[in-house]
Amino acid sequence: MYYINRARIDDRISFIAYIKQAITRLQAQWIEGEPLLVLAEERVIHLAIEVVTDIGSDLIDGLMLREASSYVDIVKVLQGEDVFPQHTANVLIELVELRKELVQQYTDWDRSRLHHVIPKLNKTLEEFKVGVEKFLDKELHSF
Repeated sequence: MYYINRARIDDRISFIAYIKQAITRLQAQWIEGEPLLVLAEERVIHLAIEVVTDIGSDLIDGLMLREASSYVDIVKVLQGEDVFPQHTANVLIELVELRKELVQQYTDWDRSRLHHVIPKLNKTLEEFKVGVEKFLDKELHSF
């Protein structure tokens, strides 16, 4: 029998809407080089990374899927289980690859423009959310 902390996953899935709202406002108000907006952008990207990898880890651990060895591998495992399509996986991989830069190399972050991953995130996070919900329903109802 699998153990899925559905409440924790649902809580994180619900948080995706908050991230998407922040992305929309950030894009609408963007002023290049504005420190508050630049730091907000970094935090939004960081939270998007964390929500994707936290949910992914919970699914992998709870359903005893093959072990993921990295943040990118979390996305690859989920894509391999058909949680979301390849084009979604490609953007999610691009997203999670930013984690090291954001949390360890933040002094080198290019703050001169809105990061190119931002315009793709709302659609990608929605595809991720829908895919996770469908996957959970399918997996948990197959018992």
